[in-house]
Amino acid sequence: MTISEKVSYLKGLAEGLNIDTEQSKEGKLISLMTDILQDVALELEDLQTEQAELGEEIDAVSDDLSDVESILYEDDDDEEEDDFDEDEEDCYASVCPNCGDEIYFDDSVLESGEVVCPGCGTKLNFDLSSLEENEAEKNE
Repeated sequence: MTISEKVSYLKGLAEGLNIDTEQSKEGKLISLMTDILQDVALELEDLQTEQAELGEEIDAVSDDLSDVESILYEDDDDEEEDDFDEDEEDCYASVCPNCGDEIYFDDSVLESGEVVCPGCGTKLNFDLSSLEENEAEKNE
């Protein structure tokens, strides 16, 4: 039994008791209370209906968002794995003569011929040809 049905039953009982709602103070009070209960019951039913509708809409949005996430993140994960396997670059390390910090860099930085120490800002210049000769000597 819903709240509205219970309030209707209560109103029927009050009418069946032939309570004077015009002259009696108690009758007026009971009549007003049952009217208020009926209004509250109707508002509560409206809220429950709206809550159910919002729940369905939230579920639909959640499903859509899940689809979008799977499209975005699955593609990125696949690409990152492929990129990592295909684009393995050599990484080089050097020690800054000014502050002694170890600096890591890759081929693209070497091609520019200059590395800036992140610790102190000292510019380290490299001659790429001499590094390649050193690399060749190590491999022999």
